[in-house]
Amino acid sequence: MDNDAIADLFAGLGHVTIKRMFGGKGIYHDGVIIALEIGGDIMLKADAISAPEFAAAGSTQWVYEGQSRKGPVAMPYWSIPDTALDDPDEMAVWARKAFEASLRSAKPRK
Repeated sequence: MDNDAIADLFAGLGHVTIKRMFGGKGIYHDGVIIALEIGGDIMLKADAISAPEFAAAGSTQWVYEGQSRKGPVAMPYWSIPDTALDDPDEMAVWARKAFEASLRSAKPRK
């Protein structure tokens, strides 16, 4: 997905910054990461509070096979609910949930 399409997807949240990382892209809002673009898919940040909401909406968690660990590694990123992909207002709600999860998980700066 190109940067303009990503910015359009998150327009309801506000300005996002997109940076290349991990063979994909990190998507930031107000200095915190809110999503990743991996292989053309956007994965939204979630935490213990919002992950059940993502699961209930039919989203899937990003899981990959770890090389140094045995078995799959679950990451705190979830797919965008299908209903939000074509509805900018609903997408803004999910983007806000990702932003709030990032704020809750952000480490305090020293």
